[in-house]
Amino acid sequence: MLLVHGGASPRTTWGVLAPLAVRWTLALVHRRGYPPSPPAEDRQDFEVDAADLLPLLGPSVHVVAHSYGVLGTLLAAANSARPVRSLTLIEPPLYYLVPDDAEVARVGNAVLIDGLDADPAMLREFLHLAGAPELDDGPLPEDVARGVRRAQGGRLPGGARPALEILRAEGVPSLVASGGHASGLERICDALAVRLDAQRVVAPGAGHFVAAAPGFAVVLEQFLTSVG
Repeated sequence: MLLVHGGASPRTTWGVLAPLAVRWTLALVHRRGYPPSPPAEDRQDFEVDAADLLPLLGPSVHVVAHSYGVLGTLLAAANSARPVRSLTLIEPPLYYLVPDDAEVARVGNAVLIDGLDADPAMLREFLHLAGAPELDDGPLPEDVARGVRRAQGGRLPGGARPALEILRAEGVPSLVASGGHASGLERICDALAVRLDAQRVVAPGAGHFVAAAPGFAVVLEQFLTSVG
């Protein structure tokens, strides 16, 4: 099971799935800028992620990806000569799938462009969507501020156009998951599930960090077992 994180660290994103290691081999990807991987040369970039992921893919690999990490995952999977065994895709910022719903993209793009200088209300809305702990109106905790600084200048998700039709034509079994906490993300996940002919699950209780939602690990393992 190849676990591809998004804006939060691998252990923050996937730590709750550690018990699955009894039955599965869990491989944590560390995207560039997340030690021990080297720093990003210029910015967070889903095309760079895709190039890094491509050699790790293959017919025995179940890929589970979260948030921004889904973008590189889909690009790599659609360009791989060796289709993956399955894809589990959690709350990706594939804004183009819902072109009539610009609000989620507006909030996310503002923070990627302006970072800590973004409108304070918009910044906190983004952090809430991204699963940050409850925040008051005071200064941001340093770990949260560090994450915003790392994200600032990243390639905007709206430019990602993975070839979903290739993955569907190849019959790659897919599960699309969301946390039931943001209507815009729900619509993105609904649209993605239709495009991939994927299974769809909503697992509330942990916000954007869907892997930590009650019962999600059971649903994930049932899906993986069902596809072999």
